Amino acid sequence: MPQFPTDTILPRRAAILVFLAFAFAYFLSALIRAITATLSPTLTLEFALSASDLGLLAGGYFLGFAATQLPLGTWLDRNGPRTVILYFLLVAALGCVAFSFATSFPGLLAGRILCGIGVSACLMAPLTGYRRWFEAATLMRANSWMLMTGSLGMVASTLPVQWLMPLFGWRMLFWGLAALLLVSIGLIAWQVPKWEISASPVGETGRAKISYAEVWKHPYFRKMTPIGFFNYGGLVAMQTLWAVPWMIKVAGYSAMQAASGLFWINIAMLCAFWTWGMINPELTRRGFHADWMIARGLPLSFVLLAVLIIMGPTVSGLSAVLWAAYCVSCTFVSLAQPAVGMAFAPVIAGRALSAYNLVIFVGVFVVQWGVGLAVDGFKALGFREIEAFQLALGLYLFCCVLSYFYFLVAKSHNPRN
Repeated sequence: MPQFPTDTILPRRAAILVFLAFAFAYFLSALIRAITATLSPTLTLEFALSASDLGLLAGGYFLGFAATQLPLGTWLDRNGPRTVILYFLLVAALGCVAFSFATSFPGLLAGRILCGIGVSACLMAPLTGYRRWFEAATLMRANSWMLMTGSLGMVASTLPVQWLMPLFGWRMLFWGLAALLLVSIGLIAWQVPKWEISASPVGETGRAKISYAEVWKHPYFRKMTPIGFFNYGGLVAMQTLWAVPWMIKVAGYSAMQAASGLFWINIAMLCAFWTWGMINPELTRRGFHADWMIARGLPLSFVLLAVLIIMGPTVSGLSAVLWAAYCVSCTFVSLAQPAVGMAFAPVIAGRALSAYNLVIFVGVFVVQWGVGLAVDGFKALGFREIEAFQLALGLYLFCCVLSYFYFLVAKSHNPRN
């Protein structure tokens, strides 16, 4: 295991190895996160799930994820990314095993919640480390490429999972995921440096004064909260669940066609995050800050989602293309996360990043379950299933637009952005 001072910029080779070790864990976390979209037809049939059940099942992952974020930030600042993520990944492996043994909806939900808890450090741990180990421009690139790795995991959750299902079944797939998580634990233990507490810029007295109150009351954090909740959280909710039911129920796709559509959606997201990683250092050097790019790029997502909703089944052949375009246009909001981290001093970066991640993943849970409840509710009022989906996503779009306008008018007082 390499040894480096906590606040030292890592040499290039060491930085690459640290990034790869963390990226493999994040790849697995994204695969586990998104796999319910591909498995939704199978699980719906086997367990007789309603739309709200399906939304709650997918959201259970994010509920477990969100529940850990506040203590996670404190643990990351005090104990460092390596120690924290190793323990969490063990919980994720147990969650995969529990899911594979489930014989009822409560069993499935419990397994998903455990999985969410276990992988909840897979992005925050590396971002906390990168905040001290990487230069600012490299940090923005690393963030985008971590998200690209997550998109690769989502790609793996689509057609590859659909191909493996007839051979092994969904239960054995979760045993395989548990085994891969154990491999990830070994890689991180081997390559990621320990967090030397003595190298922290504040002592125990200073650390005791640091609290989440400093994060919550920060004007820039508040400015970014609504778009993190609805726009960013909603993007993840659509990509990891509701795009597939829409393609099946509204556009008339088969399960295999929907999995293929989701495959290409995630390929598009992978390419988008790779591109962000390539251009972010240059954009940073030229002074194009996150707020400026979000303000000018995010409205495109509203237009594309409105077209998707209004056209509905009349553009069924283009449904996957429109979903891909919508998801890619939402990636502007991904710039908010590293921007929030950079708005705070390194000593509190773990708390700031985890608090913002909490906002995002509570948003994912609310949107995933909320869309399911809305679909069932509109159907109960007598609307056809297609109309119920259109109305439910229309409500979601309305919330996104309101969040964006708050972002535009709120004051940030953030000199870095």
